[in-house]
Amino acid sequence: MRMQPKGAGRRATWSWWALAFVGVAILCDPLLAHHSFATYYIEADTIEIEGDVVEFQYKNPHAWLYVAGQETFGARKNYAAEWASRTQLERDGITKVTLRAGDSVRIWASPNRDPSDNRVRLKRIERRADGFKWGQNRRDSR
Repeated sequence: MRMQPKGAGRRATWSWWALAFVGVAILCDPLLAHHSFATYYIEADTIEIEGDVVEFQYKNPHAWLYVAGQETFGARKNYAAEWASRTQLERDGITKVTLRAGDSVRIWASPNRDPSDNRVRLKRIERRADGFKWGQNRRDSR
């Protein structure tokens, strides 16, 4: 009969649980990384911003559109509009060159829950120069 060192069974059990925990953590990481827009933005409200594109970051998990616009009372303000994922935008025919710095746009967005934060969630966009549109109902966009 072979003798196991004292505590060897506990170490094996502990190792198995640690390995299982790490595996679950790796599999769940993408789920934890994604957030609900309602956590950061007031989804029931919509603000309208007119201005010029400063930068368009076409990336995942969300694209970002930076717009230099006007506040309600006339002060200039730079907005960072969180958009859809690159994959969703590609399905809608939007590429990394669809919007360029200097484009004059009008956007509708959910305001940030923190009034001092310039980030908004983009719901709809228009570029009057060529009639480009993207909206909440993607089937109506383009």
